[in-house]
Amino acid sequence: MPIEWAGSSPDLLLVIDRESREPLRSQVERRLREAIRAGRLHGGERLPSSRALADGLGLSRGLVQECYAQLQAEGYLVTRVGSGTRVAVHRPVPQPSAERPAVRPALLADFQWGVPDLRSFPMADWLWAIREAGRTAPASALAYGDARGSAVLREVLAGYLRRVRACAADPERIVVCSGYAQGLRLALHALARSGMRTVAYEDPGSPSTIRSAAAGAGMVPVPVPVDDRGIDVEALTATDARVVVVTPAHQWPTGVVLAPERRLALLDWAVRRDAVIIEDDYDAEFRYDRDPVGTLQGLAPDRVVSTGTVSKSLAPALRIGWLLCPPGVDALVTEHKYLSDRGSPALDQLALATLVESGRYDRHLRRMRARYAARRTTLMDALATHAPGIAVTGLAAGFHAVAHFGPDTDERAVVTAARERSVGLYGMSACRTSGATAPAQLVLGFGNVSEDALTAGIAAVGDLLRGDGRGPHGPHSGRV
Repeated sequence: MPIEWAGSSPDLLLVIDRESREPLRSQVERRLREAIRAGRLHGGERLPSSRALADGLGLSRGLVQECYAQLQAEGYLVTRVGSGTRVAVHRPVPQPSAERPAVRPALLADFQWGVPDLRSFPMADWLWAIREAGRTAPASALAYGDARGSAVLREVLAGYLRRVRACAADPERIVVCSGYAQGLRLALHALARSGMRTVAYEDPGSPSTIRSAAAGAGMVPVPVPVDDRGIDVEALTATDARVVVVTPAHQWPTGVVLAPERRLALLDWAVRRDAVIIEDDYDAEFRYDRDPVGTLQGLAPDRVVSTGTVSKSLAPALRIGWLLCPPGVDALVTEHKYLSDRGSPALDQLALATLVESGRYDRHLRRMRARYAARRTTLMDALATHAPGIAVTGLAAGFHAVAHFGPDTDERAVVTAARERSVGLYGMSACRTSGATAPAQLVLGFGNVSEDALTAGIAAVGDLLRGDGRGPHGPHSGRV
């Protein structure tokens, strides 16, 4: 379908050489032919009116009309009353290009992790917030502004983080960024400038993201194991790291909560080592059958950089996150943010501030907690029906679970066989630094999967999960 450009006469770039011996009419005709043949102008697209193109090129209208008439006679253009002059449906000359990847067929269910329910994005509330923010914003809000971000949003975020996450939040030490990945890069770059050279991270966790950010900051990344109580602080102490990245509220991807004694030990490590903890407050908004857990930052604001985003609570596409920094670190982060991009988009920040202040953000979170809780129940019911005996953990918060297999299970074979049945499953091996497939586990994301798709998807692969299917398991090995 051709693009219908708004306006009475769309612009068109044609280059005319007045020093050339080629007549102007011939140049215009040739340039239009080349644009159509190369596919720069698609079949059905409307051209500028003869008057508008003549004015733009500094030519007579009659000359342009003659060009249009000639190209119409050659079959390049068509003219209809009330529709202007348009490019005739024309097959452009094929251009050499890389082969396009094959389009994957739609999946019956895709248990991709880290994706919230995109269909439940509060679009009406967000559009209202954008309009309200635009209506009330002063003209000064359209300037480059503070690299830390909108003062309005930082004030609102500080109040929200104090109220909901028990943070020691000072708006002067908040830096707004474009999501978690940029926030991590900013924090590591600032800490590297402070003389810190090694960053530890949870394993399993997000090795590729952290190693990429560490490389950009000139730091050495070191994995530290995670068990059922969270990160192993003794193993951390055995490294030379003075920075560690953790997800204490709901560890990614195991789903465990950092045990109270480990929290205290980690904070003690930071003091003794003169170190900094980067706390990814992952999935803290969505908890179900456990008491809320406050942030580490609230206990040690001078030792913790707390990061947060709206990627899970609203949508990844918004690209809005923040860093709550200790004294001294905030200035370095701000400087690097300024040099990186001069600051995040201001109008979206004002819209988010409006959304939070209005109470609509809290209302959305309450609605999503109920929705994810229902999907969690549906997932557990489907597994109990179609794959009884499979151990599932990590369900106290967030919208993913971990399924555990027996020792004879081939994780990759399960994933491959499920894909052949149009079900997307994802192995824990992608979250391990070594890429090891043992112990065999699946990370089952259910945030962006409807309840009907959850049930249908698990039913389609139930025998694979149980070990009755072809290939993934040895005899009787699918149950834990």
